[in-house]
Parts: sequence; structure tokens; C-alpha cells
Amino acid sequence: MSSEVWVIATLLSSIVLIVVTIVKGKIHPFLALLLASFYVGTLMGMEPLKMVSAMEEGIGGTLGFLAAVIGLGTILGKMMEVSGAAERIGLALQRCRWLSPDVIMVLVGLVCGITLFVEVGVVLLIPLAFSIARKTNTSLLKLAIPLCTALMAVHCIVPPHPAALYVTNQLGADVGSVIVYGLVVGLFASLIGGPLFLKLLGKRVPFKEVPAAFADIKARDEATLPTLGASLFTVLLPILLMLAKTVAELNMDHASHLYVVLEFIGNPITAMFIAAFTAYYVLGIRQQMKMEGLLNKTEECFSSIANILLIIGAGGAFNGVLKASGLGDSLATILSQLDMHPILLAWLVAIVLHAAVGSGAIGCTMVTDSLFWLVKQYCGATLNETLKYYTTATLVASLMALAGTFLLSFIV
Repeated sequence: MSSEVWVIATLLSSIVLIVVTIVKGKIHPFLALLLASFYVGTLMGMEPLKMVSAMEEGIGGTLGFLAAVIGLGTILGKMMEVSGAAERIGLALQRCRWLSPDVIMVLVGLVCGITLFVEVGVVLLIPLAFSIARKTNTSLLKLAIPLCTALMAVHCIVPPHPAALYVTNQLGADVGSVIVYGLVVGLFASLIGGPLFLKLLGKRVPFKEVPAAFADIKARDEATLPTLGASLFTVLLPILLMLAKTVAELNMDHASHLYVVLEFIGNPITAMFIAAFTAYYVLGIRQQMKMEGLLNKTEECFSSIANILLIIGAGGAFNGVLKASGLGDSLATILSQLDMHPILLAWLVAIVLHAAVGSGAIGCTMVTDSLFWLVKQYCGATLNETLKYYTTATLVASLMALAGTFLLSFIV
């Protein structure tokens, strides 16, 4: 067997191993990724100690940067949740009479999704969808699908979310630029995959009322919510700080003191640190919350990210073995000889993995993804209806994101 065939077979079989152990074996992704790391290292002939060392370096190198940013981002998202800031933004958009209800849900998902994990965003914002559905007599599917598609898009491609931040860091890309381009592509994909796609289907989308099980879920009293200015300032602060760093790098003298300051506060860790303490004050203390209560909320949100940090760390271990074994370099050489654009190849790999394990990419959201079940339950839809409308909508959004990325590759 030639070395090229062996490399490809090793990589493909390792992916199959990950998918099968997670989906069929019901093994936690953390363990599945570590198992795949040992598997690849063994097949590539690595020495046992070198293999373990590569895994350790992979975990440390990955989490060294991401753990801090994800932890700080989780605090910011939690403060958006407990204060009602996300709802305030949604209510403000709802008053824009020139926006249709489905477009409002896309914008709410896109803005609030910057700091909210996707599942948290759905649970937090679905009462707003219930309220708009009742007021406008709109099918809940036509509101929930755009909301979830936008939340998924921003979660997958916009830092400081884990996957987007990891890829940005690995590629050495500028975070501010990735945020801007990610939001543009995310908005484009969400509008077409959500409102436009459902509008083209027209009356074929069944009318769904708020299910009886969720009929008592209502949006919070508007008087208890923070102001729109405070809500937008808090959610956009880290983005503005990181964008300021990008502008400084392009337009300022790198020896100036102001440039050094902007570089410092625009670093993702510093920006998220500033934003987290700003959220404590603006969305917490000014809303009559005590620091003891904020401490409890912080501990709650930290416990919720332990799982994702372990998975990211194990992914770093797998990546470390791929590099140290030489498989990564060999694969790069092989792929450079293929007649396939690297963007298309990356999209294909991501979409297949998402279908298999339920995370990591926009599109092909199926029974393996928790979002699929959230949409089904909240909309009172059947399994077939959810597959027919939501899964297809996410696939359309994914194709539009692919097209948007291709377009950007010719411009940037």
C-alpha cells in the first residue's frame, strides 16, 4: 500500500471511528477524540511517549488561549440572559414596522447570538417568538427557523464562539476582520436560508400555534429589562474593542503609544475581560443585583462550559497527533494535488461531520443536533415536518454561506 493511500485511509478511518463511537457507541466525544488520537498515532508509527507528548501539547496549545476567552464570553452571555438584555434588543427590533417578523428574528438571533451559546439563545429568545407569533398570527415555524438559523450561523463563524475562535487562532487570522466578514456571511446565509426560503415555500409551510405545553411561557415585563442602550453597549463592546485593534493595525504608526494601547485592549482576552466586568456593572449591579448573586451566576455558567472545553481540548490532542505524526503535512501535500478548491473541501468535511455528530458547522441539522429537537418541541412540529423545513432551511443557509465565502475569497 502506497504512503498516500495509507495516509488517506488512516485519516478517513479515524473520522469513521469518531463518528461510530459517538453515534453508535454512545461514547462521550472527549473520549472518542482521545481514542482517535491514539489510533492515528499507532497507525502512523509514532513512539508511545512521543504520541502522549503530542497530545499534551495539543491540549495545552488549544486551551491556553481559548479557555480564557470562552470563560469570559460565557460570563457575558450569562449576564445577557439573567438581565433580560437579549429580550430588550428583540423588543426594540419588534417596533421597527418596516421589518417583517421573520427578518426581526434573524436580526435578534444575529445580534444576541454574538455572546450567547446557540442552545441558550434558543431557550432565551423563544418567548419573543411566541409573543410575535400571537400578535401577527404567524406560523411559529416561520419565526423559530429564522431565529435558530441565525443563532447557528453566528455561533459557527463569528468569534468569540469556540469553533470560529479556534480556526481564527490556528490560521493566525485577525479576529476583528473575521468578526466583520463572519457577520456579513452569517446575515446573508440566515436571510436566504430562513425568511426567503420559507417565503418561497409559501402556504406549504404548515401553520403552527404556540404548543399548549409552552402556552404559559411569556416574555418578561418590559419595565424590568435594562435599557436598549445599555444592552447594545454591553453586547457590542468586545466586538468594538477588537475592531479598534484591527483598524489600528491598518492605519496607525505601530510605534505610537495609542497603537500599543489599542493592541492591548483589542486582544480577545483583554476585550472579553473588559466586557465581562462591564456586564457585571451595567447589567448586574445597576439592575439591583448583588455581587453574591452574580458570583452564583458565574459559577453556574462555568459549570456549563466544562463539557465543551474538554471536547475542544481533546480536539487539540487529535490535531497535535496529526501534526506530530506527519499525517497533517502528508495530507496537505495530497490535497494540494486534488482538483478541488480548499474552501469546498473544508465545507464538505464540516457538513458531513455536523450531520454525523451534531455540531461544528451550519447546515444539515438532523436528529444528532440538539437544535433539531428544540425546534421540533417548541414549534409542536412532527419529526417529518422538522426534517422537511428546518433541516432543509439550514442546508440552504449552509450553501449560501459557502457561496458568500467563495465571493469573499475573491475580494479579500
